[in-house]
Formats: sequence, C-alpha cells, structure tokens
Amino acid sequence: MRVMRACGVAGAVLFVLAFLVEGATRGDGYDPLRHPVSSLAIGAQGWTQTANFLLTGLLMLAFAISLRGTSRWGFALMTAFAVGLVGAGLFVTDPVNGYPQGAPATSTTAGTLHDLFSLLVFAGLPAACFVYGRRFAGWGRPGWAAYSIATGVLFIAGFLITGAGFSGADGLSGIAGLLQRLTLVIGLTWVALLGSGVRTVYRT
Repeated sequence: MRVMRACGVAGAVLFVLAFLVEGATRGDGYDPLRHPVSSLAIGAQGWTQTANFLLTGLLMLAFAISLRGTSRWGFALMTAFAVGLVGAGLFVTDPVNGYPQGAPATSTTAGTLHDLFSLLVFAGLPAACFVYGRRFAGWGRPGWAAYSIATGVLFIAGFLITGAGFSGADGLSGIAGLLQRLTLVIGLTWVALLGSGVRTVYRT
C-alpha cells in the first residue's frame, strides 16, 4: 500500500517535469507559453507526451486504489482523474491555438475523445479536492481542509481562464499555455503532498 501511495508523488512529479522539458525543447513553432500540454503529443516527437499521459495515468490509478479506505467518492473521483489521463494519451488532440503551424482547424473523432477524457482530468481532480476538503474537516485537519478546498477553487478558475485563452480571448491567447501549466502544477502539487503525507493526515 505504501508503494501505491508513493505512485501519486511519482506521477505528479513525472508529469510536470516531462511536459516542462518537452515544451522547452520542442521545435516546429511550439510555444509553451501559448500552446497546451496536449499539443506535445502531435507529430513525430509526440510519443513522448503520449507516454507521459499513459504512465502518469497508470501511476495515478495505483494511487487512487490506495485511497479506497479513505473516501468512496474520493476514490471514485481520483480514479476518474487517472482514467482521464490514460484516455488523453490514447487519443491525440486536434490543432489548438495555432499549433501545428499552418494546420487547419479541424475536429476529429480522436480529438473529440481526447477532449472528453481531458474533462475527467479537469473535473475529477478539483472535485476530489472538495471531497477531501470536507473529509479533512471531519478528521480535525483544518489546514488540509482549507488547502484542499483552495486547490479545487484555483484549479477550476485556472481551467476556465485557460479555456478562454485557447478559444482566442483577447489578452489570454498568448499566455494560455502558461496558465494551463500553472493550473496543472497547482493540482498536481496537491496530489503529490497528499501522497507523501497520506499516513499522517488520514485517520484510516
């Protein structure tokens, strides 16, 4: 069980480090400030981000299983989050915010499925934050309760603002990639801390 809980830490760190390195080294007009993490899965080098999605998703699934005894809803939502990552890796996104350069704006079945699985990521994680925020309050952990709820609120706000940027909103389009990365870091930091402190913050 300890190893499975550590998978949450490993998955969070792996995902962030991988997309930071990939975004910084990708050519072909990719701009990490402007373009989404998912777009790293497009093209000949895309297998690296695909592998990142899949491996992180499997690690998060192991972590979710380790949470079964803490909260039924928390377990279900973290499982949905993990499944969303795996699905996002199986299906490549459509062109977003001008990447790849010159690619026409199209809507494919794979792109639609990618977006649907991504919703599990961006809805499942903050919902889990709220569930555990309530649980922590009941367990007499007010600091963890406040942190979890704040993470959920910031994650949702970041998701909505990022979505507006990727849709071409003035003033946000050029930094939509940065905003998405900040949102992911906020959420995955919570996951990593949850995994690293799970034995001390839970009453199981």
